[in-house]
Amino acid sequence: MATIKKHDFVEVEYTGRIKEGNIAFDTTDEKVARENDIYSKGAEYSPIVICVGENSILKGLEEQMIGKETEKEYSFEILSENAFGKKDAKLIQLVPTNKFRQQNIQPIPGLQLNIDGVFGVVKTVSGGRCLVDFNHPLSGKDLVYKVKINRVIDDDKEKIASLLKTNIGIKDAEIELKESSAEIKLKKPIPKQAEEELKKIADRTIPGIKGINFTIAEEKKINKFK
Repeated sequence: MATIKKHDFVEVEYTGRIKEGNIAFDTTDEKVARENDIYSKGAEYSPIVICVGENSILKGLEEQMIGKETEKEYSFEILSENAFGKKDAKLIQLVPTNKFRQQNIQPIPGLQLNIDGVFGVVKTVSGGRCLVDFNHPLSGKDLVYKVKINRVIDDDKEKIASLLKTNIGIKDAEIELKESSAEIKLKKPIPKQAEEELKKIADRTIPGIKGINFTIAEEKKINKFK
């Protein structure tokens, strides 16, 4: 067993539920997802590796993991202000119904939509106007997470792989460690800003790595013979 500290990389399994009604909304367990009608085709259901204190998942959840032990299962309650925040009345707005019709959308109460890049839920429709709630769907909700902490990750290569996956969404990079530096070979370029941000995170969370270099893998040419 090991005691969890800030900036430890840990493998965890979890299921998050809304406290009121015990409604599951997120899980790493495919069986739980299917049983609670939250299964998403294409989603990856398996233990995940996070860096504690880097907001890989909810900050309020990571904070409660510090000081806990591996190979144990815990239940953490997270108040709304430490989860997705309290409801903000300013984010509940009236939107002209015409704006929806211009996009061939028929607004009805409960409809989830994207307006100018912002997620919202239609609450009411009347008099040519719609009341839309732009708060996060889980704002104002107290949550309960059931978490199993499997192990602490010691391998620097696995740590870098987890940062690539959680921060940039890259799962197939080639990683090679050379002394105290890491060579990361990507299939295609990523924004320079993303590279710099990952380097900063690695600098404060992986002491054994002093430098990261990104390269792009060359496409292999296939000779075709008739």
